[in-house]
Amino acid sequence: MSMVNGRCLKKAYVLDTNVLIHDPNSILHFEDNQVVIPITVLEELDQLKSSKHAFGADCRSAIRLIDSLLQDASPGSMVNGVPIQRDNDDHLVGTLSVLMTSHANYDDAPCLPNNQNDNQIINRLCEYQKDNADLKVVLVTKDLNMRLKARACGIESEDYHNDQLVSDIKQLTKGFVSIEGSFWDRIAEVESKRIDGHTYHKIALDLLGFEVFTNQFIVDDNGFIGRVQSFEDDYITLWDLHKERLLQQKVWGLIPRNIYQAFALNLLQDKDVHLVTLTGAAGSGKTILALAAALEMVVEHTLYNKIIVTRSTPPLAEEHGFLPGTEEEKMDPWLGGISDNIEALHTHDERPQESIAYIKSKANIEFKALNYIRGRSFQKSLIIIDECQNLTPYQMKAILTRAGEGSKVICLGNLAQIDTPYLTPTSSGLTYMTERFKGFSHGASLQLNGVPRSVLAEFAESNL
Repeated sequence: MSMVNGRCLKKAYVLDTNVLIHDPNSILHFEDNQVVIPITVLEELDQLKSSKHAFGADCRSAIRLIDSLLQDASPGSMVNGVPIQRDNDDHLVGTLSVLMTSHANYDDAPCLPNNQNDNQIINRLCEYQKDNADLKVVLVTKDLNMRLKARACGIESEDYHNDQLVSDIKQLTKGFVSIEGSFWDRIAEVESKRIDGHTYHKIALDLLGFEVFTNQFIVDDNGFIGRVQSFEDDYITLWDLHKERLLQQKVWGLIPRNIYQAFALNLLQDKDVHLVTLTGAAGSGKTILALAAALEMVVEHTLYNKIIVTRSTPPLAEEHGFLPGTEEEKMDPWLGGISDNIEALHTHDERPQESIAYIKSKANIEFKALNYIRGRSFQKSLIIIDECQNLTPYQMKAILTRAGEGSKVICLGNLAQIDTPYLTPTSSGLTYMTERFKGFSHGASLQLNGVPRSVLAEFAESNL
């Protein structure tokens, strides 16, 4: 409800196409208010539903939900509003209606030229608002320019925030906490024990003075490094890690160049951590660290049967199925960074190309288009998802649920390089997943600092 001039107005939320693609279940997230779908939006969903891009499946999901909610409603009921029945809810809350094209003759000229679908929707909303003075019409769209045009025409507009868990990406956990001075100066009592050559410290949670999560690192100025291993009542257990040992570890011939890369390799090689998310600037080492750890675990330790490498291809690439060659060759333009890093790991071999071909076969590396792995289940596989910042929360869920028994997922992304329209750092599926999984005992998220790729890359990242 909204108060206008002392009157309580019911809200009518009008959903744009990009909202339904971003979250096909968005219709269910407006409580007891009226949800309106313009007929133009249904037409756009119909045009996009057959797309080979990932959003084609999202369009189909949205259409199925709309159909299940409207069911056998008459044309009049669809226009006036059909009660929305939610799962596990015995009473009807809110309504769903379809806003048809206007046939009325208005004296006032339309606000905008009718040459674009967005303009047609806004013009229709202006008419709808005039016909329904008892409603507060709100356009919900992830298109900033459409929001601006709607407000210019007198229609309230807003972004879709239901799956936005943080208002600023600075609120996201970095995966480590830096302590000034000595960490042990604040700890009055500790219980230490040694198991299988590793030292663990049991510490009262209230002594820390800051929030921690499982698999988060604690590092101080004196060289102490601990990883939060578990929570028990009001205590946490820290795994005491040696800084020198972390920095000297070698994984598939790769040695970490800074402590953050050392943290990443520690998490990537832990078979009890089923989900590892690595974020950071271009050149921080996300991809090469993931590949080195993957090859080590698959080839040397046989913890997994194969490596699945995938990413979401841009909309312009949806016809890549017509390209000649194998699936790997078709995906090469979009997974070139993966191939480059595999070459970098074997650049000092006597015969690099033969080594690369042998390792790809030995590790059973498969290059998959993200669009085509829905509905599949990968058992005992190591799945690397590149460019995760370009996925919506709904798409991220669809992909993570593909991980079968004994599988590990590594998500890579840079929130400063989002290429997908209507996604921002705070609404990205990478941000959503990081926030949702920060309390997951078998998951870990780490932000890599520094750009060790080259002096040039580091200067460009900092100054351009």
